[in-house]
Amino acid sequence: MPYPQRIEPQPGQESVWDYPRPPRLEPTPKHLTITFHGEIIADTKKAWRVLETSHPPVYYLPPEDIRMEFLTRTQRRSFCEFKGSASYWTVKVGSQEEKDCAWSYENPTPAFQPIKGYIAFYASKMDACYVNDEEVDSQEGDFYGGWITSDIVGPFKGATGTWGW
Repeated sequence: MPYPQRIEPQPGQESVWDYPRPPRLEPTPKHLTITFHGEIIADTKKAWRVLETSHPPVYYLPPEDIRMEFLTRTQRRSFCEFKGSASYWTVKVGSQEEKDCAWSYENPTPAFQPIKGYIAFYASKMDACYVNDEEVDSQEGDFYGGWITSDIVGPFKGATGTWGW
């Protein structure tokens, strides 16, 4: 399958097709918040984002800015060739529960040591995720977990038929 046509970014936008492979890790001062079942479960300005060709950014939040009383580690594991082995988390607030909706790297590869213990969330599994007060759209599919905002253009990998990109 051929690669899709890159959307030309407008001023103030980034194209995911300009992101590198292997991915780049960078700190972000943007204000991130996550809500679930009426609770703000995370609120930070100290996150990192992972930028990889054809993917919207994945944000990793420091545990000290997450209400960890709502998270429980699960048995699920996965492996990323760039970051290493991931552990997963379930979020539960009251009677509302979302299994394996967040993940972290407890022993990441050397290039990704800054996100050791930081937690990323699937926006599609939360009530809402925000970047600087803009509600994000989630990356299609349930594998990558990128957050799409108006300052990011694609097309984005993740939907059916895009795995070969």
